[in-house]
Amino acid sequence: MRQFESYEEENIHYWTGRAPGYSGVNQEELASNQRLVWRSLITERIHAHFPRKSPREIRVLDVGTGPGFFAIVLTELGYSVTAVDYTASMLEAARHNAGTLVNSITFLQMNAEDLSFPDDSFDVLVTRNLTWNLHHPEKAYAQWARVLKPGGLLLNFDANWYHYLLDESARAGHLKDRENIAKSNVGDETAGTDVAAMEAIALQAPLSAKSRPSWDLGVLHRLGMCSTADTEVWKRVWTREERINNASTPMFLVEAVKCG
Repeated sequence: MRQFESYEEENIHYWTGRAPGYSGVNQEELASNQRLVWRSLITERIHAHFPRKSPREIRVLDVGTGPGFFAIVLTELGYSVTAVDYTASMLEAARHNAGTLVNSITFLQMNAEDLSFPDDSFDVLVTRNLTWNLHHPEKAYAQWARVLKPGGLLLNFDANWYHYLLDESARAGHLKDRENIAKSNVGDETAGTDVAAMEAIALQAPLSAKSRPSWDLGVLHRLGMCSTADTEVWKRVWTREERINNASTPMFLVEAVKCG
C-alpha cells in the first residue's frame, strides 16, 4: 500500500482518482429531476434571504465544487458564480460538465481551509458533502465567514459520513443500510469505489468522531454567525436510492448568516 506524507496528500490522491466516477454521479443528477429539486431549494433559500436582489446582483462561492453540480445549477439560475476545489482533476471534470456555461463560471484551484479571496467578497457561500472530509473544519468555517459579506448567507449540506467507523450505534445503522440495499432493487452507491481507502481517510478526519450538526452550530456561534440546522432537508433532496443507501446517515443543512 502506498505511503503518504500527509493527510492532504492522501486526500488529493484519492479524489484525483475518484473524479471520473464522481463526475458521472453529477452528470446523472444534471440529467434527472435532481437538477430541478436542487434549483428549487437553493433559489428558495437565497430569495428568502435576499428578497430585493436579482440573481445577477448576488455573488456566490461554491466551495469544494467537485465536478461542478452546484456551480452549474446556480449559473443557470443567473447568479454570478465562483467555484473552487482543491483537486485539479475535479475542476477539469467541472469545466467539462459546465458545457456552454464554462466561460460564465470562474473556476479556481484553492484549499477550502485557506481561501485567497479578500474579506467580505461574496453574498452567498454554498457547499455539499465537503466539511466532513476536511482536516481543519473549524479553520474552514472561519475562512467561509471571513469571505462572506456582512449579512451574507452560508448553505452547507452535509451528513455524519463515516461516523459509523467510530460509533457502535452508527455502525449498526450502517450495516442495516447494507442489508436493505441487498434486499432492494437500487444500486449500491459504493460500487466501484475504493471503500477501504476512503475509510482510511475518514478515520483521520476529525469530524468522523463528532455529533453533527450540533458541532457545526457550536463553531458558527463562536464565530459570531447566526445559524440554524435543518435535519429534515434530506426528505426533499434525496432520491429513493440515496434514502436506502444512507438511511442511517441523513443529510442536514447548516444555514448561517454573517450577523451584523
